[in-house]
Amino acid sequence: MGYRGTVSTMLNFGERQPCTGWLVGAPHEGLACMFHMMNEARIAVGLGAAMLAYAGYRHSLDYARTRLQGRPPSAKDPARPPVPLVAHADIRRMLLTQKAYAEGGLALCLVAARLVDEAKTAEAADDRRRAALLLDVLIPIVKAWPSDYGIAANQHAIQIFGGYGYTRDYPVEQLLRDNRLNPIHEGTNGIQALDLLGRKVRIYGGAAFDALAAAIRETSAAAARHEDLGEAGIALALALDRAVLTTKRLTGASEGDRERMLANASLYLDMLGRVVLGWTWLRQGLAAAARLAHEAAPDARDFYRGKLHACRWYMRNEVPLVAHQCALLDELEATAFEMQDEWF
Repeated sequence: MGYRGTVSTMLNFGERQPCTGWLVGAPHEGLACMFHMMNEARIAVGLGAAMLAYAGYRHSLDYARTRLQGRPPSAKDPARPPVPLVAHADIRRMLLTQKAYAEGGLALCLVAARLVDEAKTAEAADDRRRAALLLDVLIPIVKAWPSDYGIAANQHAIQIFGGYGYTRDYPVEQLLRDNRLNPIHEGTNGIQALDLLGRKVRIYGGAAFDALAAAIRETSAAAARHEDLGEAGIALALALDRAVLTTKRLTGASEGDRERMLANASLYLDMLGRVVLGWTWLRQGLAAAARLAHEAAPDARDFYRGKLHACRWYMRNEVPLVAHQCALLDELEATAFEMQDEWF
């Protein structure tokens, strides 16, 4: 399971006898060569984080459905039988949070994986270029956001198990430990944030960021016209508008403010990642609503209703945080930047 079974190896050359190295490719182009594999490696990190989060969600959901404990506030009679954990609203809150993070992160990784294919194989040159632009700006978010919030999801899974979740009798403690690696490797999340704000939203004159904003606007406009998703579509459109204004302010900062701007890079990645996850959830919501209109099987209808409800939860609980994050970014919030070593 996870990274416990991964072999770590260190290679040392030349300790016992002379060794010879051969140059592969052209001089000074090694970093460019590395990125032939790095984008897909970073998608794999995000995917691994999302799946560990999803595994924790499924384990804690099963436990919440089978573990009998307590009674609802309206039924305190001790003679009444206890209810499953899932009957308690706070347990459902934690399950819904896990579902939003895990399934939203999985959807994001699948979008990126498809873009990898489209950037190479789409029939029209404009489609290949658009896919490559979207992939450029999304990669830091694909790697970092699921790995940060996958950990948060696994923490909720442990919380639902209670003390049992902290022991090896159940699998969720290992899922959390395994997931803790993902924010670190293939470029720490802080490095991803610097890459996103310092380079990716600026490249090609901002064309990659503009392509992402256009894709999100297209989805939010479709949702805004939908009876069940109108509120969610409008909420994401407003959050995107705020993110676009903030991005313009940050990328237009003077050279003297650049270091202070980059001190807020992690906040920026978290903010833009929150908007992008909203986009993936609206896409899932639209697909679920379309299927629900023609689906008769009760299990399938429950599945699609769950997608719609998770979409609404994310829009109401996560997307509103974008406004506060943008307010901090707009003023180049400097508390961490101005903190002195001696003050720690």
